[in-house]
Amino acid sequence: MDKTNIDSKPRFSSTAKLMHWGFVLLFIYALLKQIDELNQLEDTALLRFEVIFAGVFVLLLLIRFIYMKTTQKSSLPDSTPKSQILAAKVVHAGMYICLALIPLTGLLIGLLFWLDLKDGFLIDIAVGAHEFAVSVIYWLIGLHILAAVYHRLKKDGVWSSMVPFLKEFDNEK
Repeated sequence: MDKTNIDSKPRFSSTAKLMHWGFVLLFIYALLKQIDELNQLEDTALLRFEVIFAGVFVLLLLIRFIYMKTTQKSSLPDSTPKSQILAAKVVHAGMYICLALIPLTGLLIGLLFWLDLKDGFLIDIAVGAHEFAVSVIYWLIGLHILAAVYHRLKKDGVWSSMVPFLKEFDNEK
């Protein structure tokens, strides 16, 4: 593909890149600090922290979503097959949905726990939904990374539009 054609495609802004990689770090932190057992929520300070963290996460996700939808354009080349464009949209939408569902179901679990509904159908449904969203996000992240590597190997400019290292055209500048 012609490098001038690739460079004419929109690149993501520094703010978009910061939001993307910031969410990578925030998600890793969330995974590292996650609770192991529901009964850990009996610690009021931990429950409060989890609620605040989940609320901030959802707020930042909403800000990111609005920013990306209103200011950024896809860096996929014009020649990208419609099936790949659709796949990219489905994966991105799925990631946003899961990234919202994880803290929202976590908040529901916290609420049910706080209301002393620690056992039964409601908490089981909330925990199941939470675990399902976590499982799905792992698959979606995997697909997202595979697609990024695919575009890196294809050298079509998509990788360099968001990834701040191993630029596709470093040796040509």
